[in-house]
Formats: sequence, C-alpha cells, structure tokens
Amino acid sequence: MRILLVNPPNCGRSIPEERYGIDSLKQIFRGEPLALQTLAGNLPDHDVRIVDLKAAPDTLDEALTTFTPDLVGFTAMTCEVNTVLALARRVRNTCSASIVVGGCHASCEPEDFNRAEIDWIVIGLGTVALRELVEALQDGRTPAVDGVANTSPTQKLRWRPRSYAGADAGSDTTPRYDLVEGYRSEYYLSSLGLQMGLVSSALGCPYACNFCCIPPITGKRYLTRSIPAVIADIETLDNTPVIRLVDANSFGNPKHALQLAEALASAGVKRQYLADVRSDTVVRHPELLQRWKDVGLRAVVIGFEAIDTPTLEVMNKNNSADRNRAAIEILHRLGITIVGDFIINPDYNEAQFDQVGAFAHEQGIELPMYSILTPLPGTELHRQMRPQIRIHDLDYYTLTNAVLPTRLDEELFYQRYAALLREGHRTAKV
Repeated sequence: MRILLVNPPNCGRSIPEERYGIDSLKQIFRGEPLALQTLAGNLPDHDVRIVDLKAAPDTLDEALTTFTPDLVGFTAMTCEVNTVLALARRVRNTCSASIVVGGCHASCEPEDFNRAEIDWIVIGLGTVALRELVEALQDGRTPAVDGVANTSPTQKLRWRPRSYAGADAGSDTTPRYDLVEGYRSEYYLSSLGLQMGLVSSALGCPYACNFCCIPPITGKRYLTRSIPAVIADIETLDNTPVIRLVDANSFGNPKHALQLAEALASAGVKRQYLADVRSDTVVRHPELLQRWKDVGLRAVVIGFEAIDTPTLEVMNKNNSADRNRAAIEILHRLGITIVGDFIINPDYNEAQFDQVGAFAHEQGIELPMYSILTPLPGTELHRQMRPQIRIHDLDYYTLTNAVLPTRLDEELFYQRYAALLREGHRTAKV
C-alpha cells in the first residue's frame, strides 16, 4: 500500500494576541515527527512517505496528487484537532484513501474524531496497531484490531484496548529518520539555536498527575525500549550533536536508565543529551544522574509544576516542594542544566506571579518554562473542572491560554504571564 503520514501544521489560537496584542510563546522547539517515523519503521513492506506540515506548510495537496496514497494517517495534539479534521476533509475531497488518526488526543478523547471525515481511530500506541490495520485493509478483511476503532458518527465508538504485551511493549521499531531528511535543517530549539534529533528510550509514565495526557497512550503502563534499539537510533542520527530523549519520564526505570548509560559508554557513543526526569528520581538516585553526566547528559527537563506541596498534592503529583529544592541542589552540584516547567493557574493573583518568578530566579533554574493550567479532554483534571471551563474551542488548548476563568482582570493576567515568559528567555542558559 501507499501510505502518507501527515504531521499537522503549526496551529492553535492565542487569546493574548487576538484580544490584547500581547505576543505569547507558541513554540520553542520544532522537532521531527518521531511518532510518524516510528510508525513508518514498522511498515517495511509498504511505500510510506511523511509530509511534515510544520516544516513545509503547503505541501499536502502536492503529495496527495503525486503520491496518490491508499491510506492517509494523521497525528494530533488537542490544539490540532480542528485543523486535522479540516485536512481530513480535504483528503476526502481529493482522493479515495482511507483516513486514520492517532496520537495523544485520539488516545484521551477518541470521540472527538468520531466523524465522517475519519475512517479509523488508533487509540494508544499505534506502532503495531496501525500495521495490523494496514494488513487487514490490504487483504480485504474487515479490520478487528485491538486499539483501533472504526468510526460510527451516529453511535458511540466501540473498540478493544491493547494489552501492550509482546511486540507492543517498548516498541523497538527503528524509526524511518530518512523520511524527513529534507526537513532536517528545520528541527531546532530556536530560542537557543540548538539542532536536535529525537530518540525514545521509554514510553508512558507510572504516575497519575491529574493534568497529564500521557497515561492513556500506554494503558497507564511504563514501557522501556531495548537498549540496543535505543543505541541504534542514536547512532543513526550520526550528524546530530544533541539528542533529545522524548520520553515523558526518561529515567522512570532507574535500572534500565543506568544500563543504557553504561551501554552508551561501552559503545563509545559521543553525544549530548536532554532528558525528562522527575525531581524525586534525582533525589533518590544522584549516582544515576552523575553517570549520565559522564556520558553526555547536558540538561534535564523537570516538571516542578508548583512551588508549594499543597498545590502539588492537588495535582496528584506524588512529590513535594522539598524534593524539588533538593533536586535543584543536586543538579547544580553535578553541573547539569535545569529546564524547569511550571504551571500557572488562572486563579493566580499578582503575588503568586511574583512568587513563582522569584523562586525560579532564586533557585538558579537556567531555563524556566511556564504553561497555563489547561484541563485537557480525557484527563482527570478535565473531569474535575468541566463545570468551570468557559472556552471549549480546542484551538485554544495550546497551554498558553486560560480556558478557565482568571482571577485577575484577563488582560492583566496575560501581561503578567507574558512577562514571566520574557524574563525566562532573557536569562536562559542551556
């Protein structure tokens, strides 16, 4: 089959820009579509192409005309749902391809894609599920694939979840990095001028933060990829000096993480790494962070989220402010740069804006990042706060808009938020 996988364009709308002329941070890293590359890697017997509309926005129509795909697959975050549905309608009007969608939003809230524009929805990890769907379609069989729902716009979706056993566990497929070589120069961290390649060493997360959309992707399991597969992926990106481990929790299995570090050292792989870790992992396993520093760990992304323990408890973060401070001290001692994520609650008053900004400055966090608390559909936070949500248009679910009411005057809220973003990037040192 001819299969076209589509990364949607930059999209989403901005309240501070539209209403108040305030520039907001829409995107700090344009990364390659690793999920689509991984899907392609598990379809070796098919002619697969990737169109990255973030890097080349106006190339879909040409690809549909010249490639004439049998199947078109989209991935989508929440703020991309409306755009993907519009693109799917364009595909429907252009060719006879089957249309499939997957990704974070499809896994958390699949009913949003139960539309005539879509034929199939992949719910959860799709590496094996998509291949099984493709094989069934090619053979003329009615697909009955775990983790895949056939759309039925007049009825609720029905599907069997995947168990993530065997071949699904860890998804050791080698991504088709070659399919995006033409876009490679576009993949960079623009604020710091760093070019990065993306590699996955694990999938999912064993924790249950109420705002997070990651757990449904793996049925709330934490899956590690085989160490040889991870090293092979890194070595494939031989001209990329910085590797971004895109796992939600790179060191969620400390034993596996240490084995990977030792294997990188033994293989003589020379790279710099950026990884996501939890602060409690740093505190419990400082020797692990030291070993990773030895093999090239340059910076870590840590979701501090809040500066006080009661707020962390409300988020079900299973962590504390004291552990966050202890992790910062350990990482500074090791010489590992900290990219610190904080969540700004629309209920903040001015004093709380001052406090979170002062904390990031006083703690010496090299690159503080701030998002706005957003109840993403399908999360526990969304279920808890549904009655309070005042904006339901998914275009605004970019994590830089307040879809909940603000305590401050709305324009003042965004002015304070924008000031935090500017100060964080002004002082960034990664």
